[in-house]
Amino acid sequence: MYNPTVARLTYRALLGRRRALILFSLPALLIVISIAIRLMTGADDATADAILGGFALSVMVPLIGVIAGTGAIGPEIDDGSVVYLLAKPVKRPTIIVTKLFVAVGVTMAFSAIPTLIAGLILNGNSQGIASAYTSAAAMASIAYSAIFLLLGTVTRHAVVAGLVYALVWESVFGTYVSGARQLSVQQWSLAAAEKIGQGDVITSDVGLPVAVVLLVGVTVAATWYAGQKLRGLTLAGEE
Repeated sequence: MYNPTVARLTYRALLGRRRALILFSLPALLIVISIAIRLMTGADDATADAILGGFALSVMVPLIGVIAGTGAIGPEIDDGSVVYLLAKPVKRPTIIVTKLFVAVGVTMAFSAIPTLIAGLILNGNSQGIASAYTSAAAMASIAYSAIFLLLGTVTRHAVVAGLVYALVWESVFGTYVSGARQLSVQQWSLAAAEKIGQGDVITSDVGLPVAVVLLVGVTVAATWYAGQKLRGLTLAGEE
């Protein structure tokens, strides 16, 4: 279920000059903000929680997921070059799973690692806050990559749709509207962070067992449906 050639082409597309600039800018901003806050206020658990939860997990991770998830297949569908990929003797599920692996890897690299660095800068991992949010970012990266990869297969406006989802649903409704939190990747991943973190600094509105089931369910469902949409593109091209 993994094709090295497809992976190499996808990495090359995702890490092109323009996308790489965007991918590096958000983690760089997080680290700069963390350094500035540490210098001004010193180490503080509440501040670390606010920055890692309010910016890293709720804004940076989904935005990077949008770039990596939609960029893994969306541009190929938009410019028609996906036809050449589909003409190769590679199973359609293999293409989707390979692109998901690449999107997850890129999202984790540009979100989980900077989150850990920022957490260590902010409070030196006091109460396990840095490691907790790093784990949450890694778990969220998987679900976001699957969701945005699916968007890349169902609409030519995947980036716009992804940004609306990331900035409106996850960052606003998923943070401030109590009912919507149950259906937020951010809250699901926060359940893991709450379990890993020490004390009561990190909290989630979703229990860990439910969160794990929802994260796995959404990832599997989105990946499966993306494969079905890709199969549909093949049939349409053949007809």
